[in-house]
Amino acid sequence: MIRKFFTKGLLAVSAMSASFVVQAESIKLAITDLVGLEELQREFGPFKNELEKITGMSIEFLPVTNRTAGLEALRFKKVDFVLAGPAEYVVMEKRAKASVVTGLYRPNYYSQIVVKADSPYFALSDLKGKQVGMGSVGSTSRHLGPVQLFANASIDPLKDIKVTHTNLRLAWEGLKKGDLDAIGMGRSDLESFLEKEPENQRNAYRILARGGDLPNDLLMAGEHVSAAVVEKVRNAIGQNSDALIASIAQGADHVKRYDGMRFLTQITDKDYDPVRAMYRTAGYPEYSDFIGE
Repeated sequence: MIRKFFTKGLLAVSAMSASFVVQAESIKLAITDLVGLEELQREFGPFKNELEKITGMSIEFLPVTNRTAGLEALRFKKVDFVLAGPAEYVVMEKRAKASVVTGLYRPNYYSQIVVKADSPYFALSDLKGKQVGMGSVGSTSRHLGPVQLFANASIDPLKDIKVTHTNLRLAWEGLKKGDLDAIGMGRSDLESFLEKEPENQRNAYRILARGGDLPNDLLMAGEHVSAAVVEKVRNAIGQNSDALIASIAQGADHVKRYDGMRFLTQITDKDYDPVRAMYRTAGYPEYSDFIGE
């Protein structure tokens, strides 16, 4: 009887230990610029599956409605890892003390101001008082980068130009029709738009100004995630980067954005000081909240 009781006790302890291991090896992942589980699965499902394979962890997507929701999920331990852009990083690092797991380097990741080739604009100063389209408020390459380009040219983007924030596809159509005089966008945005234009119209646009390369996108871990788990994920990514890059390339809509990417482990906080300057230019010197939310 004692042996039977002791055996049952061991089995119960083993089951509890196994349950704890499974729980400890399960993590939740959010991606700040995608809304809805279906979109997450379509865009980053292959990446999640490959990350599960190389880490041995069970990974669950956590859909977030916006960047603020992603920040709050990180602060209140509802999500463990977040894949986000430079504009998200500076706020999350300040508000949630998120740590960097790895950087996602994107070649030729920069902002630019695009006009029609036959327009009378040849310098950013020519756009004073003009209508300039930009992407979603707070986007690194589609808003913050473009406004900084104007500021660098001694043009106040809050006063000297008329900014219209809209879906970039609509802005592109507005530029073609003459409703907008220029658009601020990322390099991959312009390439995607030109690919859809008739071949004889792909030379109908020119770049008026472009910025330097923007800082990397980042995979970040919440303050509550143990150093051991962070290091395990970081090492797994470093040792299996080719397979993970190939899995990201399977995404439906972001292939152009991550074309030629690589993972980087040497990331410093000061790399993101240019983004903090962009927040100040846009009128948010504290960079403690996401613009437009």
